[in-house]
Amino acid sequence: MARTPQGFPRTARLTRPSEFRRVFAHPRRSSDRYLTVLAAPNDLDHPRLGLAISRKVSLRAVQRNRIKRLIRECFRHLQAELGNLDFVVIGRHGLAQLPPAQLKQILERHWKRLSRQSGNAS
Repeated sequence: MARTPQGFPRTARLTRPSEFRRVFAHPRRSSDRYLTVLAAPNDLDHPRLGLAISRKVSLRAVQRNRIKRLIRECFRHLQAELGNLDFVVIGRHGLAQLPPAQLKQILERHWKRLSRQSGNAS
């Protein structure tokens, strides 16, 4: 896969239940009040992202979709620095009230922490 910061191709996503199960089985974890981010190494040469943003985060689909767009956008900008890890981002209650800039800051901190723990930081 070409490392292009301008796209979020299907190869950069966790799409199958088995891929999510593999991350949930033996994850490295980073949590705070708003998010839990799980990471597990993959056999590819690029990171992938999976999202678990439930109705507990917000009853309104519009808000949940906005959150998912922001998470994907932040991942897209940082994917070259994240190594070969699969990430699953799990939202918690209260996430919908965060301003976008604060959400991006929190996500960057989680991803960099997990990438460093895995020894995959570039």
